[in-house]
Amino acid sequence: MNTRRTFLHSEATKTLPGSSRQQLLNRLGIFCGFAAALWLAGAEAPTKLVTVAVSPFVISFMMVFGAFVSRWSLPALIRGTSDIFHDAQHVPHLVLWGVMAGCLWAVGNTLTIFAVRDIGLSLAFPLWNSNSLIGILWGTLLFKELHRAGWTRKVGVVGGAIVIFVGAILISAASTSETANGSAVHGIAAALGAGLMFGSMYIPYRKAYITGMNPLTFLTFFTLGEMTMMAIVSVVFTGGVSPFWRDLVTNRSVLLWPALGGFMWVVGDLFQNYAAKYVGISRGIPLSNTNQLWGLLLGLLVFHELRGLAATTYAEVIAGSALMALGALAISFNSASEDEYRSWREAAQREVKLYGISPDYVKACMEGRDVSSAQLRRTWVDWLLISAATLVFIGLGTLARPPQMEIQTGWLALFAVALLAVVAAGGVALWRVTKFT
Repeated sequence: MNTRRTFLHSEATKTLPGSSRQQLLNRLGIFCGFAAALWLAGAEAPTKLVTVAVSPFVISFMMVFGAFVSRWSLPALIRGTSDIFHDAQHVPHLVLWGVMAGCLWAVGNTLTIFAVRDIGLSLAFPLWNSNSLIGILWGTLLFKELHRAGWTRKVGVVGGAIVIFVGAILISAASTSETANGSAVHGIAAALGAGLMFGSMYIPYRKAYITGMNPLTFLTFFTLGEMTMMAIVSVVFTGGVSPFWRDLVTNRSVLLWPALGGFMWVVGDLFQNYAAKYVGISRGIPLSNTNQLWGLLLGLLVFHELRGLAATTYAEVIAGSALMALGALAISFNSASEDEYRSWREAAQREVKLYGISPDYVKACMEGRDVSSAQLRRTWVDWLLISAATLVFIGLGTLARPPQMEIQTGWLALFAVALLAVVAAGGVALWRVTKFT
């Protein structure tokens, strides 16, 4: 134990935080935020299946199931489960916080399904992305984000949040005036409720990352909460285990698509968590919330949403989306100063004293330093998890049938190429700079 503490101390000492390292991590965090946006937008595309009479609970459950499988297999592939559990030993109290965050996510994800069903993907996206406002609030109040920041940075972040809110109002007005099925109010309420759940979910996120916890570790335990909560919600609201199982069997030909959406959500969520770790939730979450622009493009180009509606509706939706994107950009260009980083470190010290965490571990991990590279290995358990996850998706694939709905395959293929390019670039950057810590 003393040897390990000496190693951690030496690593942290010889790599004291400097402006160049902070700038590098800031650029990495910004890139991760935009990469998360692309993947999170793609993950919502399978929710369009609710328009072909598939139960929202089936879609949401299968997304969470796909996420559950992926959140265990991807960490096993990247760093190995032994490293994940070794990291958790430093901060065991965060396991419960991770499970709690997963529960909030499961509830929020279910609400997004109802929102998409009632007001469409293009309209629902910006509304539940009000989570960025909640994230800024919690980041400032609980974790000293924006403390000691200059007035220009505060104006940039807070002003960006206001612009995002105005954009959401425009989107809401468009959906209320043009939705013909009478469910616009319910859809708006569901989307805003999802935003509240997602925004509050970031409290455990930031609590984990100011103490240096690896996002791979946090999300591994996160999935226990989301899977448990989603199973309970699905069974209760469908009338019991038997009716829910019948729904799954009846819709077995489309189960692959939301499961793949869950996989894509995990990739986007990993990028989002690295953004939250290295630039904070006040900046990282609004960056990832530019996914609403990709959601708008998916809705318009791939699924032909809003077709045949009035020109004023198009103008409101596009203007609202543009405002929200500009607000997110204003936030991203106002990076944290050294004085603000000092406030972050003070928040981290509070956690160190409260839970008795090693200061050297916290310091090294906050800087993105790999403190366990000597122990990085994969065991037969890791390969078993990876193989099992692969077989699950192959099994669902054998049952799958293309959904009977209009999809523009050319635009979909172009989007898929962009996803692969971004994940490749992001993976290389994270490995070179932080070894995925």
